Amino acid sequence: MLPSATATNTYTYWPGAAAGGLGFSRAAIIGRPRGESNRYSRPRTTCLAARVSIPPTPSPSEPLPTRRSPVLAPAAAAAACRAEMEVAAAAAAVAVPRHKVKKQINLFYCAECEELALKVAAASDAIQLQSINWRNFPDGFPNLFINNAHDIRGQHVAFLASFSSPAIIFEQISVIFALPKLFIASFTLVLPFFPTGTFERVEEEGDVATAFTLARILSMIPKSRGGPTSVVIYDIHALQERFYFGDDVLPCFETGIPLLLQRLSQLPDADNVTIAFPDDGAWKRFHKSLANFPVVVCAKVREGDKRIVRIKEGNPEGRHVVIVDDLVQSGGTLRECQKVLAAHGATKVSAYVTHAVFPNQSYERFMTANSAGPGDQFAYFWITDSCPQTVKAISQQPPFEVLSLASSIADALQI
Repeated sequence: MLPSATATNTYTYWPGAAAGGLGFSRAAIIGRPRGESNRYSRPRTTCLAARVSIPPTPSPSEPLPTRRSPVLAPAAAAAACRAEMEVAAAAAAVAVPRHKVKKQINLFYCAECEELALKVAAASDAIQLQSINWRNFPDGFPNLFINNAHDIRGQHVAFLASFSSPAIIFEQISVIFALPKLFIASFTLVLPFFPTGTFERVEEEGDVATAFTLARILSMIPKSRGGPTSVVIYDIHALQERFYFGDDVLPCFETGIPLLLQRLSQLPDADNVTIAFPDDGAWKRFHKSLANFPVVVCAKVREGDKRIVRIKEGNPEGRHVVIVDDLVQSGGTLRECQKVLAAHGATKVSAYVTHAVFPNQSYERFMTANSAGPGDQFAYFWITDSCPQTVKAISQQPPFEVLSLASSIADALQI
């Protein structure tokens, strides 16, 4: 009669056995039926310590190996260990580090940001564009549809937004709140320009700090399967506004200054550049990022009923002076700074702002065709494409030059 269970005899070899002989120990017999202690199967076993094969277990009619049985020499076992370690090391050397593996991002975008979204996708092969049907009902309220909603389940998703006017914020907020609920792995909101950032404090009882209001709305974005939403914002007006956001989102503040530095390095007079700040606020915001340049700081002083721009510190004489600020609205302060710097001997005056808001087409006052003469002109006026409507209006109009955030956004989506 066959036994009710099969017995297995396993031998373990220890490479560090004494020189007197090989070290084998017979493991406990598993599942051996009572009275069948001398019955052994003959499976081929593997050395657990050195990972080398040893001969099959002997049958009951064969003698068991002794400690001095020359089954495998210690030197051979050590060589086998070294060979296996070398193979593992070679495999590790060619393996791609985990932190270098790019996330595959599904990027949705609002209608205004289509051109920027195309540039972002072109900047990285890890980004795939997705689409939304932006429609309206007859009463004007949005009628929205997220395409490929099933296909993005379990994947990383981002949305490129533009809050250029209150009229289009609601429809985008609707999409932003819907995307994390589609069982996605993670969600990132890219809002290059935080539009209410300039109204961040209450100076008089009754003021409404709309920067705080918008931050609270964004803080209520639902969590995705991967956790809180990441909110990427470029050059927010005041860094302390990070504390306006709640704990349910992760604000990530980026800057466009590296784009400016790259462009300045390409100028023929790159070694003659001086950075000017239109006020103390701009100096506090950016001076550490531009510490390698000579600096001029301007300030507004009151003379009677007028506020006039004066040079507070620094000397612009004989220099190509670049005025740096986070945003421009009407441009009155930049224009006054340009006049003062030119009057104090600056050979050229240029400007950089991350966010070119320019309401009511106020950019026209800076166009070369509308200047009063050489002393009234900006050599360059660099902006980013954080405000898509402005970019469309002033594209290819000197002295404006657009420094795209596309590559920076693509990198930020991999954080």
